Amino acid sequence: MEFLYEYGLFFAKALTVVVAIAAVVIIVAASASKQGGDKGELKLTNMSEKLTELKHHLKEELLDKKQFKAYEKELKAAEKAKEKAEKKGEGDDPKPRVYVIDFKGSIDANEVASLREEVSAVIAVAEPKDEVIVNVESGGGMVHGYGLAASQLDRLRQANIPLSICVDKVAASGGYMMACVANKVYAAPFAIVGSIGVIAQIPNFNRLLKKHDIDYEQHTAGNFKRTLTVFGENTDEGREKFQKELEETHVLFKDFIGNYRPDVDLEKVATGEHWYGQQAIDLGLIDEVSTSDDVIMKLAEDKTVIKIRYQLKKKLADKIAHGASLSFNAIFNRIAEKNQPLN
Repeated sequence: MEFLYEYGLFFAKALTVVVAIAAVVIIVAASASKQGGDKGELKLTNMSEKLTELKHHLKEELLDKKQFKAYEKELKAAEKAKEKAEKKGEGDDPKPRVYVIDFKGSIDANEVASLREEVSAVIAVAEPKDEVIVNVESGGGMVHGYGLAASQLDRLRQANIPLSICVDKVAASGGYMMACVANKVYAAPFAIVGSIGVIAQIPNFNRLLKKHDIDYEQHTAGNFKRTLTVFGENTDEGREKFQKELEETHVLFKDFIGNYRPDVDLEKVATGEHWYGQQAIDLGLIDEVSTSDDVIMKLAEDKTVIKIRYQLKKKLADKIAHGASLSFNAIFNRIAEKNQPLN
């Protein structure tokens, strides 16, 4: 009986803490939702400087003291000569910039919200000799989401900013829809590329509902407002219309690919199949087999490489919810320790 009493007391304390924290989080979340839309900020990383620092560190580790001292002396002499030339107005023109953007897409391509901000920022500051590299990683997803993402990349081309796409892992379906927009497409040897097709899968529980005498009603205005349904009884007419819509989407997809890569044999590649990078180059889906690392390091030799990322700021509700979660765990652990039976 004593054990049950202790357990009941512990449970009551824990439940009280959970309810209190949940109430605070709900109130804060409701308040934060009234503050307006999401805000973010641009984060810039000078990748050229990072590569220079890495090279300097490796030189320090690999060279003996005498060699490293001579190496540092050369660097200082070159820096002084550069400063002297700049004072006389004889310095070289600023290096062209390469802006690097990462896009790791989900099924609904919600990352396009950040992509559009990043693209807008680049277009606003890019000089004639600048260019953009986008690292795409996505197995595809919703047509409208990836259609918008591809359109954002097309804005760079419309602004006459050279665009390259690097695929290290996968750019399939909607991911390849984005990649094909580029002036040049790179892919790692075993990166997955292609999958130019359309797929839709819908479960149907109508027979299960009938078996348990459960009625389901769906009312529409328009013959094809809803072609296939999850709970209702599907018709051959609805299936035929749905298939027709898939075929029409596939045609639009192929036309989109053909517009940017006119030399690709669409009858051969638009079958829904995917290929590895070293196969995709023979099919004209990519232009060169290479990793993003090699592409960026080569460009960094005579250009300044800047990574640009638009990061959404966490809402107040998110921060408090995270803090409340940590606090609850700490309190819960303390209560558990106090109620541990003695050995």
